[in-house]
Amino acid sequence: MESRARQRFIIVTFFIICMIILAGRLVFLQLINKEYKITASNNVLRYEIIYPSRGLIYDRNGNIMVENQFAYDILITPRELVPFDTTAFCSIFNLDRERLEQMLEEVHSRRRVIGYQSVIFLRQVSSQEYTRFLEKSYKFLGFSVQTRSVRSYPSQICGNLPGYIIEADQSFLDKNPEYRPGDYIGKTGLEEFYEKWLRGEKGYSIFLRDVHNRIKSPYEDGAYDKTAVPGKDMFTTIDLPLQRFGEELMRNKVGSVVALDPSTGEVLTLITSTGLSSEYLTNFGSYYPQVIADPLKPLFNRAIMSAYPPGSVFKLVNGLIGLQEGVLKPETRYSCNMGYRAGSLTVGCHSHPSPTNLMQSVMMSCNAYYCNVLRSILDNPAYGRIGESMNKWQEYVKSFGFGTRLGIDIPGELSGSLPGTALYDKIYGAGRWRSLTVISLSIGQGEIGATPLQLANLAAIMANRGHYYTPHLVREIREEPSFSPRVERHQVMVDPEHFEVIVEGMYQAVNAPAGSGATARLAAIPDLVLCGKTGTAQNPHGEDNSVFICFAPKDNPKIAVAVYIEQGGFGASQAAPVASLLVEKYLTGEIHPSRQWLYERTLEQDLVTRHLQ
Repeated sequence: MESRARQRFIIVTFFIICMIILAGRLVFLQLINKEYKITASNNVLRYEIIYPSRGLIYDRNGNIMVENQFAYDILITPRELVPFDTTAFCSIFNLDRERLEQMLEEVHSRRRVIGYQSVIFLRQVSSQEYTRFLEKSYKFLGFSVQTRSVRSYPSQICGNLPGYIIEADQSFLDKNPEYRPGDYIGKTGLEEFYEKWLRGEKGYSIFLRDVHNRIKSPYEDGAYDKTAVPGKDMFTTIDLPLQRFGEELMRNKVGSVVALDPSTGEVLTLITSTGLSSEYLTNFGSYYPQVIADPLKPLFNRAIMSAYPPGSVFKLVNGLIGLQEGVLKPETRYSCNMGYRAGSLTVGCHSHPSPTNLMQSVMMSCNAYYCNVLRSILDNPAYGRIGESMNKWQEYVKSFGFGTRLGIDIPGELSGSLPGTALYDKIYGAGRWRSLTVISLSIGQGEIGATPLQLANLAAIMANRGHYYTPHLVREIREEPSFSPRVERHQVMVDPEHFEVIVEGMYQAVNAPAGSGATARLAAIPDLVLCGKTGTAQNPHGEDNSVFICFAPKDNPKIAVAVYIEQGGFGASQAAPVASLLVEKYLTGEIHPSRQWLYERTLEQDLVTRHLQ
């Protein structure tokens, strides 16, 4: 009896405990936790996503480069869609009836995937269309309005620098679950690289609605709303007036201009021409077919993506390597009779006084001189075989930032190309090539390729006499005190004392008197000491490319510039005027009256037609 009574007690107790747990859970769900109540009430509630305004982008002086403006999207929720007056809908948004039916069919085909979500049906409707829709929204169950901010650009600058905003595709959503369909993301440029700072954090408001889909009031007085958090403002290193001036100088030309502050690595201008017009950026998707069809490839950021032959500006590097290796001295003289000749091989050169020493060879840009220099480096008896000396040469060149990414804070940077023993062994066979085989490297031709950013970095190295800082585009992110740009100081493998003779050659190239053979006298600026080096890079697809690098002043430099103009011809004819005018504008604020003719001539130059041909 006692055993049976104990069993009955246990069973009764168990059921009582279960009932208490169940009752407690029901009380929690119905009286305490409102989430399930909200979920169950979705048929009378409407969630409106509040998109945060993206962080503003400023230049180094506080000028706005990128700001925000309101835009309105029409959303559709397929599960709530009911038959509606399509004629009235088309009238509001100026739509063709056939186009509307096609769009509805596309939504219907994705109905299962969309589920109960709302997706964008019409993007960036006008404020007038938005107002008309609000007045009659009760007639269109399943449609709603979403307000968000889009980018606007007070100054018309090259769009490749800030980048553009576009709706996230499915592959991005799969990798980034914090985003949802319809969200916009930064694509290319600063917008992409600094997305996590610029994007902000979405919020939402919950509203009660009536049977006509009209909003009646906030749910629970907004107790369950979430406030959107704006993106963080960002201050760049760009000098906006200088950027605009540089783009003006590059009008109707194809190429790039990069200007750096050599003392910090800050990027003052980053120009690709012809680049992406900022007019396309606000609603880039609408212009995408037009941009893709453009034969000048405006999406291609030449400043960081083009691996061009550097041409004669690379002679500076070979000269410095020769000095460091001890196979070249400042007083070393070589003759030039319109070029360098060895057996059946000839590397042509222009007419200039001969023979030249090292400083004069830079000033006159003598090809024959640097053919001799490269052969001295590669045939150096200190190395057992040419493969060893070539690898050492490659190591030197890499320390100047060639053949590697410099680490700029913008997506898409390429490393360029830097040949070495492995490449030539593969092409010619081990031990089956000599210094004459690769003689084109002496004048920056052949298998070497450099981006305009790397050439600007070379100008900064010359300005600093042997070191550079990581090029970077952002100085500060407001409300993010822990942020600081990733900047490192890099020392090249050439001792600083070897730079003076090369820098003097760059000074003479610009400032030597007429008749001296100087190649860049056109770049001379009154009352300002500019040091520069011209380059003419061979182009198998048309006329030669025009190249110029420079820095100023000679002592305590403030700016280092590289200009690369495709099919521009001789370096001093096109690239040098653009670079020197940019430097003059930055350091003096104006163009000297004696150089107005050069400014006007530069603006009148039209090389785009030549490039297309």
